[in-house]
Amino acid sequence: MSEGRIRIAPSILTADFGRLAEQVRAAEAAGVDLMHLDVMDGHFVPPLSFGTEVMAAVKAATSLPVEMHLMVERPEEHFDGFAELGAGTQIFHFEAARDLDRCRDLIAQLRALGCAPAIAISPETPVSAIVELLPEIEQVTVMTIRPGWGGQSLKEELLAKVTAIRQAADALGRPDFTIEIDGGVKSHNIGQCVAAGADVLVAGSAVFNEHQAPSEAVAELRAAIGAPSA
Repeated sequence: MSEGRIRIAPSILTADFGRLAEQVRAAEAAGVDLMHLDVMDGHFVPPLSFGTEVMAAVKAATSLPVEMHLMVERPEEHFDGFAELGAGTQIFHFEAARDLDRCRDLIAQLRALGCAPAIAISPETPVSAIVELLPEIEQVTVMTIRPGWGGQSLKEELLAKVTAIRQAADALGRPDFTIEIDGGVKSHNIGQCVAAGADVLVAGSAVFNEHQAPSEAVAELRAAIGAPSA
């Protein structure tokens, strides 16, 4: 695993959009490290989510980095708009690109825009499909649920992918390569995620829920990985 702070990235999908700015500010005050925005087009995954307007609202409410997770069929059509608004990292799905050459085209497009390129892999995609791209990207996002729907439980057997990617990155001499887990991260399993080799954990309902303030939720997650809260 890379050295340093384990980063928590709340997904705003479970936030109350009627007071989105307030919730984003509360998450930042609680000590999260970046904001994770899930963009869904109704095609790559059935749900629809949001676009540049919501990203702009989040950017206006926080000084934290914002990463875009593009669960869309044609990610290249969205890169420019999110880059112009200041997205630091843009994550596209290997399953949308379908092959390595197309992935490389998308990576080059993101780098030209000044964004950090990252690739997400869905549960059915093996690590072997993307391992040769590791030298060309900054991050892999391992989906530990079926993409597109919140409220699913993390599939623990998929954590083996995280370990395999970490080993491959270490073999390339990239100990600081970012591995993110997205899907079902809670206080009872976040320790397993970190032990597998992840250093960024996407948390939706574990941060934004009806039972806890973000400050309480983030403190619980930090405690579960043995890290101090902000």
